[in-house]
Amino acid sequence: MLRDIWTTLMGFLHAFGGMCLFFARLVRYTPQVVFKRFSLVVYQVYNAGALSLVVIMISGLFVGGVLGLLAYSSLERFNAEDTTGIFAGLGLVKGIGPVFTALLFAGRAGTALTSEIGLMKATDQLSAMEMMAVDPLRYVVVPRFLGGVVAMPLLTAIFTSIGLLGSHLVAVEQFGVDVGSYWQQMQNIMDIDDVYEGITKSVVFGVVASLVAVWEGYNSAPTAEGVGRATTRTVVVTSIAVLFFNYMITAIYI
Repeated sequence: MLRDIWTTLMGFLHAFGGMCLFFARLVRYTPQVVFKRFSLVVYQVYNAGALSLVVIMISGLFVGGVLGLLAYSSLERFNAEDTTGIFAGLGLVKGIGPVFTALLFAGRAGTALTSEIGLMKATDQLSAMEMMAVDPLRYVVVPRFLGGVVAMPLLTAIFTSIGLLGSHLVAVEQFGVDVGSYWQQMQNIMDIDDVYEGITKSVVFGVVASLVAVWEGYNSAPTAEGVGRATTRTVVVTSIAVLFFNYMITAIYI
């Protein structure tokens, strides 16, 4: 058992160290890609962000509606229904919005990035680029990484806005909470630090989700089974990392 624990620990440290070095290379090549291949970054923002809008908006509407239901049913016991907007706003802006967006991003865009890069590796397209003196990191990996990093805060803002709309529809339209009290209570309680916390989380989650996706794809086994396993690991690792960083950032801002 001790041998298995030691082997698992060393494997984790080896993978974590490799990912850190991989991230350092991505950061190093980022200025060159932004200035020389900006069109590729724009296309990847569209691929990772715009193509995920439907699932983000639908999920945000229903998550906001459920949050409005839970807040209203809980506050009704204390005759404080007018403060429903406070719980909906704080929950979506500070926690639920960035976390749900990151999880949905991992399930849709993250798996797409991993499978694309993994398939290119399995079909020797990356090796062909290296033979032609074209660095696959600069041409393939970095634009996809930057596209995910840029798209995540934008998707988080859309998810949060649609979630607030869903909570408004449930609390105001369905249960009759005064619309002025709903929004005024939210504005009075929330401050700029709450917004900064949500922005910080969305940026960090974007870096983490995009890094894991391109790392798993670039280092996947060049087989159909290897690409499938890398895609699965992308979702699992990203979900755990997002929940971990969510706790750490929340603890910092408290």
